[in-house]
Amino acid sequence: MNLHLSTRLRRMRRNETLRRMARETRLSVDNLIAPLFVRPGAGVRNPIASMPGQCQFSPDTLAEEARALADLGVPAVILFGIPDRKDAEGSGAYDPDGIIPRAVAAVKAARPDLCVITDVCLCEYTDHGHCGVVRPNRDGVQDVDNDATVDLLAREALAHARAGADMVAPSDMMDGRVGAIRDALDAHGFADLPVMAYSAKFASAFYGPFRDAAESPPQFGDRRSYQMDPANAREALREIALDLDEGADIVMVKPALPYLDILRAAADTFDIPLAAYNVSGEYAMVKAAAANGWIEEKRAALEMLTGIRRAGAQMILTYWAKDAAGWLRV
Repeated sequence: MNLHLSTRLRRMRRNETLRRMARETRLSVDNLIAPLFVRPGAGVRNPIASMPGQCQFSPDTLAEEARALADLGVPAVILFGIPDRKDAEGSGAYDPDGIIPRAVAAVKAARPDLCVITDVCLCEYTDHGHCGVVRPNRDGVQDVDNDATVDLLAREALAHARAGADMVAPSDMMDGRVGAIRDALDAHGFADLPVMAYSAKFASAFYGPFRDAAESPPQFGDRRSYQMDPANAREALREIALDLDEGADIVMVKPALPYLDILRAAADTFDIPLAAYNVSGEYAMVKAAAANGWIEEKRAALEMLTGIRRAGAQMILTYWAKDAAGWLRV
């Protein structure tokens, strides 16, 4: 064996300075987006049991949290609303005085420089927990009516834009919703407002803690008729292409970790900004393992986030945004 060849790779791993100099992938606070949950009230900071370290906020405490995130350099938050009442058509989602318009106003008043993204979906607002208007399908089974839902999603996005949102993010997986939202925004003077589409959103087992946090579990059935089958990769690329054709400015893969191959394929195929959602189940697993002393949370979280970044995501939605911002400053 040629000793010079056998040791040349290890030479650049010998100490932290050399490792930093040779590092291929850079994880930065600029890559982070913090998901936040907001509900009506004042002085609310309700801990989320299945997501240690995360809370439901009221608009006033949300503004405080947003200020703290911005002070750490986190560039953006994405808001999920929990209304004071729910109904079959999710009317709280597109109420101009609803929880998200109030939350957007509170955050922008506190930190105008923070990018405020709003989740556009009906699941948090419907009494049945599905992502749209539910009606019997051709088989007589209750299912989401795609076209009726798209109309409401466009109204929701417009309500958020009028409240001052910097970006809207449809997460429902209805066909045609990106185009409908783009048309509605353009027609009402918001042509400069970007759309971040949840383009490849899979019907995943890793969403459970989020549904606790957003109080949005389906009351019957599941979401597999509109979210993607986890086995399908080529279909994910077709979904992304369709959303781009309809006017999406950023596309997302969700969840992140089981779908890094999809993220890499998207990065290799499309020359557009890519986002990935490091979802609640991924976060909760590490939290639980760390609480039992099985792994080191900081090291595991940064390794996961770096892997998502390495796979091609420029933007990472993660519940570690606040902690990671602090860790990356050290």
